Amino acid sequence: MERLARDVRELPKAHLHLHFTGSMRPTTLLELADKYGVRLPDALTGAEPPKLRATDERGWFRFQRLYDAARSCLREPDDIRRLVREAAEEDLADGSGWLEIQVDPTSYAPRLGGLIPALEIILDAVETASRDTGLGMRVLVAANRMKHPLDARTLARLAVRYADRGIVGFGLSNDERRGMARDFDRAFHIAREGGLLSAPHGGELTGPSSVRDCLDDLDAHRIGHGVRAAEDPRLLKRLADRQVTCEVCPASNVALGVYEKPEDVPLRPLFEAGVPMALGADDPLLFGSRLAAQYEIARRHHAFTDAELAELARQSIRGSAAPEDVRQRLLSGVDTWLTS
Repeated sequence: MERLARDVRELPKAHLHLHFTGSMRPTTLLELADKYGVRLPDALTGAEPPKLRATDERGWFRFQRLYDAARSCLREPDDIRRLVREAAEEDLADGSGWLEIQVDPTSYAPRLGGLIPALEIILDAVETASRDTGLGMRVLVAANRMKHPLDARTLARLAVRYADRGIVGFGLSNDERRGMARDFDRAFHIAREGGLLSAPHGGELTGPSSVRDCLDDLDAHRIGHGVRAAEDPRLLKRLADRQVTCEVCPASNVALGVYEKPEDVPLRPLFEAGVPMALGADDPLLFGSRLAAQYEIARRHHAFTDAELAELARQSIRGSAAPEDVRQRLLSGVDTWLTS
């Protein structure tokens, strides 16, 4: 008799690539928009995820416009607390035991009383949600490539200052075709010197060169996405030798037009080259799928066995900033899932 596949929602894992506003439930977005009288773009009000393609600047602008519209509905501390609590609940339902949620607090500062109050509200919400749900949660502060590098330095200093409040990493997001990685090297130096992980985006909208830039200029511990490294065998070896984790988000890669079909995402080349991966949902609000669905893509479209899915989960846990006792508990849970 053929054995039923194990439920990937029960596989313990870490979630290392989830953006703050993008983690919102669609129903929550609609309720908040109604609360504040915000007229959302039609693409955000339908039953299906919006049709996106961000491989050119016009497409990226449309994606960013939808993201900004959703973010405009987060106006009060209670909205932040709700978003974080629901993100934790969704992650727990998908088997996550550790979540590092990524946020640029400057985006929320105008409505929450300034940069420091906004960050403190976010950190308090994460601490409360973690305590109430039992999910390990921390924050990765991300600078914006579209802003001046001096802004990134300010953000890095602030992130280091609040490291004891739950900030574990520093990132660089938005359109990687804009702003050279080396322009932000000082900000990342500040973050690394302060004990934070370096986790910039690279290798999604642009090719392997952007991954090399993240390694060479920002001394990356992890790469947000990184899938385009598969186009350069020498770069794959470098990532594998250094055990730099790539935060791979299969559903968003397809939704944004980086790859045409789920089977085109180079999960297998990365895995077989020994590059550690942490599958992530990126922006479920816009892409329509959460964490467990990324593991289902690996199983359904790339023929990953349960043993290989378990190894993907282990890689996500090892690539995280989770304390050692949390790592060991989750790794033990992976073994239990595989032998059950």
